[in-house]
Amino acid sequence: MNETMTPLVDFETYEENAVNIGTQQRSADMMKFIQEVRDDGLYLIDLNKTDERIRIITKFLNQYEPEQIVVTSARQYGQRPARKFAESIGAKSLVGRFIPGTFTNPKLPSFYEPGLLVVTDPAADQQAVREAVGSGIPIVAICDANNNLRNVDIALPANNKGRRSLALLYWLLSREVLKGRGITNDDSWAEDNDIDDWESTF
Repeated sequence: MNETMTPLVDFETYEENAVNIGTQQRSADMMKFIQEVRDDGLYLIDLNKTDERIRIITKFLNQYEPEQIVVTSARQYGQRPARKFAESIGAKSLVGRFIPGTFTNPKLPSFYEPGLLVVTDPAADQQAVREAVGSGIPIVAICDANNNLRNVDIALPANNKGRRSLALLYWLLSREVLKGRGITNDDSWAEDNDIDDWESTF
């Protein structure tokens, strides 16, 4: 990120919500997003790159009509934030178990043809990812230190397993998408959206 660019939220806020706390395993794909390794073996994600990617991703999302965007989360901690994100920007959420054939079998009641897929974790959401790849649907994914990026078009490097991290990430993505549409600003968004309400209750 440009050093003169103000982060979307204070870096302290990212850290307090553990957005930068990765796993104890690191994939080769994610090496470029890692800042350092802690003494306990946890890989720390570079928050400059996280912040920069949120900006890139929100611009990408705003190239699509809201109803073309689908967000998935098999992970429990991601389900409420993903649902809130979809509600906020007018997208469709498919949280919990992803029904095989949702993107590929027109005979299913759940069949839907998205223009863009957002996944909370490409490993946990691998069925949705496989179907999107087979259908040529671009994929945006929140990717932790251990994720493989082979089928991901745009990765958002961040902790995709933590309750607070996922709440903050989807809260921020929603705010930035709506700011890009000219619908909200930082102050009004914060007034109307308590980030604690975005956390999973599981």
